[in-house]
Parts: sequence; structure tokens; C-alpha cells
Amino acid sequence: MDASSPPTIDIETLGFDRGAHLLVKHALAGVPVGSTLRVVSKASGFRAHVVAWCRSQGHGVSFDEAGHALIVRGGYQSGRWCGAERSGRSDCRSPGAVAERAKASWGLAARGSTVEAGGPEWNFALDRKHEIWADEAADLYRQALAAQWDPETAVDWNAPFELPDEVEDAVVQVMTYLIENENAALLVPARFLGRIHPHYREIVQLLAIQVADEARHVEVFTRRARLKGRESALSTAGGQLSLKTLVDEPDFSVAAFLLSVLGEGTFVNLLNFLHVHAPDPVTRRIARLAARDEARHVAFGMAHLSRRLNAEPELRTRLANAIELRHDTLSAGGAGLNEEVFDALVLLAAGEWTPAAIAAGFEKVQALQSEMAEGRRLRLCRLGFDEAEAERLASLHTRNFM
Repeated sequence: MDASSPPTIDIETLGFDRGAHLLVKHALAGVPVGSTLRVVSKASGFRAHVVAWCRSQGHGVSFDEAGHALIVRGGYQSGRWCGAERSGRSDCRSPGAVAERAKASWGLAARGSTVEAGGPEWNFALDRKHEIWADEAADLYRQALAAQWDPETAVDWNAPFELPDEVEDAVVQVMTYLIENENAALLVPARFLGRIHPHYREIVQLLAIQVADEARHVEVFTRRARLKGRESALSTAGGQLSLKTLVDEPDFSVAAFLLSVLGEGTFVNLLNFLHVHAPDPVTRRIARLAARDEARHVAFGMAHLSRRLNAEPELRTRLANAIELRHDTLSAGGAGLNEEVFDALVLLAAGEWTPAAIAAGFEKVQALQSEMAEGRRLRLCRLGFDEAEAERLASLHTRNFM
């Protein structure tokens, strides 16, 4: 045999429908990517079977004059994939590499898998890494998995307590307010989930668990509102308008900014406030558990925006414009914090119906609002806004907190 001839195996009469592919795979394993293996066969239907098998495995195949198959081993070679394409390896030396843009032809395939040619094109609007990525996503997902809690066992719903009617009413009003805000926090990531290319699985997984977190918050706040036989309290038009501007935001990064960096960051302060001033053990417990979840959501928003702003500093202008537009829209519509919610927070912080206690409760709520604004300012500074601009933008955030 000529020294330049390709290595050859003879599979005799063994058909691909009876295991011949195992011999071919074994032989190909010893052939470099892009090199050729000759396969000799007397099996019935060999040509059709070997063509179909090579296509499914990502190998090229042709036939010589004698009818022997010349299989070119597929894989990354000289800047391209031979045969079927490999889904997502932007660098063939890094099997877990994440592509800067996911191809429509990869569809639902696992990252790094071989994708047979001829499949359907998938339309995922968010198919660019920079639009959605956070390097911390995988770690945050693992943390979220470890921190999941079951409302049935994590909260003692039978803990004995009785509150004065006015205090119980205040708790129910706050719970009603929390429910509608958590509904918004659930819908925002849910709207984007089906638009993200599955190649970026860490982001999909993290947002899915964020949706689960919010669904759990809605459950526990609803159970607390009804714990003593009350119905939910007031939901205002202004509060609904504030949340609608958030849910309607079409851009992933801007929505993450408004929801996670500003809104949920502010809500962490509110939930910690409720943990301190809750008049009963159930309210105290659920506020604490929800605050821990919300802190992770803020961490993802900050990680994503920090990464994108490092690459696209001009995005800060869009983010600032989004705050200003939302502020103008809500100011024109008269949206603000539900007065009943504000009064309920004052009463919970006061603890009793005396002038001195109410005055102290009022000051505590004022301090809460200042703490919220300062937290927003600090997060904006961490995202690269200068001190004056961060303070100005923090002050423009919706008075509805979320």
C-alpha cells in the first residue's frame, strides 16, 4: 500500500444495523481530526448506512472508485468544523467555552454537542452573550439552589399570637402591597426566559429559580395576609402604574437595572425593616427569608450590569434615561407610595397608639426611605456613575419603592 494511503479497516459483511459503527468509531479514534479513514465493506446497504451515520456524527464521507467509504473525521480544523457543527465552542481547546453569539441552528442542543446539519432554525431574540451574561451566574445559581426553602416547613404558621385589630390590619395592608410588587418581580424575568438562547444555560437557570423565589414570596405573603381570616387590603392605581412601567420594559439590561439594582435593592431594605419591626413571629420570619432571596437577585443584576458597562460604558446614558423617563411618567400619572402602606409601616414601627410612639414610628419610616436612597446611590456608584449623578438618579426612583 502507498505510504500516502489512508488507514483502512474491513468490516466485511457486518452492517451498520448490526454494530459495524462501533468498529468504525474505534478506528476513527486513532485518526487525527480532518484525516481520512477508508472503510471496506461487503454489507448490504452499506453506502446508505455509512452516509447517514457520518452525517449524524459530524464526519465527512465520499467513496472511491472501488466503492470504499472515505470518512473524514469531523471536528475543529483550521478555523472551521468539519461535518456537523459543534454548538458553542468558541475555542476548541476550551470544551465549556461560551460563544459570544449563539447560532439559530444550535436550537436546544446542549452546549458543546454536535449539531447535525439540516435542523430547524430557532428564533431566540437574546442570542448574544453581552446582552445577558454575568460571570457569577453559575455560582449564584448554586447558591440559590442551596438556599431554597419550603414555606410549609420553614415557617411556623401555627405560632401563637394575637394582635390588636388595627395592627393586624396594618400587616394585611403591607402584605397586600408586597404581593403585587412580587407579582411584578416574578413577571419581569419570566417574560425574558423564553427569549434567551439555551446556550446561555446559566442565565436561564438563574432566572428560572428567581421566578420560583418570587412565586414562593407571593405564596407566603398571601398566607400571612389571610392567616387571621382577613381578605387582602387596598391596591392603588398609582402603585399599579408604577409596576406596569417596570413590567413593560422591553430591554433585558434596562429591566434588570430597574428591577434588581433599584427596585429589589430597595425592597431588601423594606424587608429588613419588617423583620425588625414585625409584630408577630410569622411576619418576622417570612420577611427575613424573602430578604435573603432578594439579595441574590440584586447580586445578579449588579453582576450583569457591571460586566456590560465595562464593555459598553455608553450604556450608562440609556440607564439614566430609563430612570428619568419612568420618573416623568409616574409623576404625570400621580403614582406614589400607597398612603395606607406608609401609615401601616409607621404603626408597625411605633408599636402602640401614643403620640410619642407614632412620632418615633414616623421617624423610623423616614429613616428607612433615606436608607433606601443611600443604598441606591451606592449601587449606582458601583456601576460607575459619578457621585452627583448617582445621588440625583437615586432620588428619582419611584416612591412606590419597587
